[in-house]
Amino acid sequence: MISAKADSLIFQEVDAVFRFIALEFPKNYPRWSPEVSQLEPLQDGPVQLGYQVRQVRVDHGQKTDSIFEVSEMLTPHKVVFRGVTAPYVTTYEFEDLKASTRLTFSFELREVEARLRPFEKLIRIALQDGAKRTVKKLKMLIEKEMLDDY
Repeated sequence: MISAKADSLIFQEVDAVFRFIALEFPKNYPRWSPEVSQLEPLQDGPVQLGYQVRQVRVDHGQKTDSIFEVSEMLTPHKVVFRGVTAPYVTTYEFEDLKASTRLTFSFELREVEARLRPFEKLIRIALQDGAKRTVKKLKMLIEKEMLDDY
């Protein structure tokens, strides 16, 4: 297993941050993850436990297609997405600091293909860089969007 984690202080209340990331996930996910070239909810209705999405990503020229689902949701504290067709877990945790929110993002690659094992160190570095970019992009988008609402 290879994991990465990053956090950021977002100057917005926890409910707004949770809504942007978890509840409005189909709309906003491609905005903070530009590697997503296609995103298709596999059901209608609100994002909730069991909600499934199909994504096509292009990371460093490598195209992947996977289905993932909400495997845990504790409003407004945590949402976890688990790969259904690929071995990964993505977790967003939200710490309520009243006028701001500490967002912690983590990504776990649960299995590494045998042919990629010699590159585990490079994969770990790439995942950690990706985690840092994710929280930085989320902070920027959420704070800008909330300013635009005023």
